[in-house]
Amino acid sequence: MNLTPEQRELGRRNFLKALAGTPALAALGGAIAWKGPVTGGPVRVGFIGVGTQGRALLGVTGPPFADVRALCDINPTSLQKADEVLATNKQPPARHYAEWQDMLQKEDIEAVVMAPPLWKHAELASGCLEAGKHVLCEKMMAWDAEGCERMRAAAQASNRVLEIGYQRFYSALYQSAYEGIIKAGVLGDIYHSRLAWHRNGNWRRQGEPPSKDYDPSKWGYPTFEHLLNWRLYWKYSQGLFAELASHQLNVANWFFDSKPEAVSASGGVYRFKDGREVYDHVYGTFEYPHGRTAVFSSIESNAFDDYYEMFMGTKGTLIIIREVEALLFEEGNGERSTSVAVSARGEGPAAETTETQPANRPGGPTTAARAEGQVDRRASSRSEVERFCAAVRVGTPIACGPDRAIGSAVACTLANHAIEKKTRLTV
Repeated sequence: MNLTPEQRELGRRNFLKALAGTPALAALGGAIAWKGPVTGGPVRVGFIGVGTQGRALLGVTGPPFADVRALCDINPTSLQKADEVLATNKQPPARHYAEWQDMLQKEDIEAVVMAPPLWKHAELASGCLEAGKHVLCEKMMAWDAEGCERMRAAAQASNRVLEIGYQRFYSALYQSAYEGIIKAGVLGDIYHSRLAWHRNGNWRRQGEPPSKDYDPSKWGYPTFEHLLNWRLYWKYSQGLFAELASHQLNVANWFFDSKPEAVSASGGVYRFKDGREVYDHVYGTFEYPHGRTAVFSSIESNAFDDYYEMFMGTKGTLIIIREVEALLFEEGNGERSTSVAVSARGEGPAAETTETQPANRPGGPTTAARAEGQVDRRASSRSEVERFCAAVRVGTPIACGPDRAIGSAVACTLANHAIEKKTRLTV
């Protein structure tokens, strides 16, 4: 995936030339922006779960689209850090809650943005929808297929907006790649996609309880370690397939305009034998209609390959690297590459999500590579929140939604079952 600066510069010019005169170029040249609801004022929002990902969303939520009224989390330390995010953004403080039902009962809110551990998505999202609140829920949609269906049914019955937090659907880069390359047929017939998310490090987090007598057991976590590292235990998590693959598989579903029909997978705890339950290496093959296949790998022993989505067609290959750079290769002439980088400009802290690293981290794009980038890296998350608020206030369509999100969720949970059963499973 490494190109010289000269190749990158040549590629950027060629990529823009390929998109010239298309709506995709307009999307790439100017950030996807919504002017905000005209009537009714900002949407009154409460947050459930303000850990790392919750605070990343909180950092792009505010006027003129949203008025953050309350924060709910069972970890007081997370609430304190969320207060700091509001203060940094010069927003007024929000009231604190440990119980989400108390927040809904006591606060005059219209919508909830939630990023709790995966096992709680279905319970909390459905409860909020049934209480008449609109919901933006972080990915993956739910821990299992039944939870996904429960959430979708609750949204339909309550006639409320339910969006799932796949920010790639709100990215100018992905929109331009889809409209100008995939949909335009530049790649020809596409039969294969390669999805990779490789890292070299321990997924385990380090931290101290908020107090010596802090006890999260009443919320289902026998120790603070289980709360802090919920991603490492099957009760709360679906592992690397949920936290990483679901992002990329959702893109494959989008670009293929279909969902997997069958899944084969392998994996295990190969490196970090530290008491974790979820796998630290996984490999999956997802079979789509019309002979299309997507293969996914995530390893925690080598970061050379980084993370990307690659789509291989009879006329060319499209690669989207780290959500910030798109490359296009003509089939039969790999050196004629085209690329465009997306910058990490913008005020405030970098998007501090669980799996999306700051653009200036070691190994990230160089200053030269992103010097002429087109949009703020956080623009996709910001656009996601703004469009959610616009959907609540004036009915603007959301970009992902439960019908799309459920496709990747079911396939990813099935991949874990395929590893366990050591067999190919149909969806």
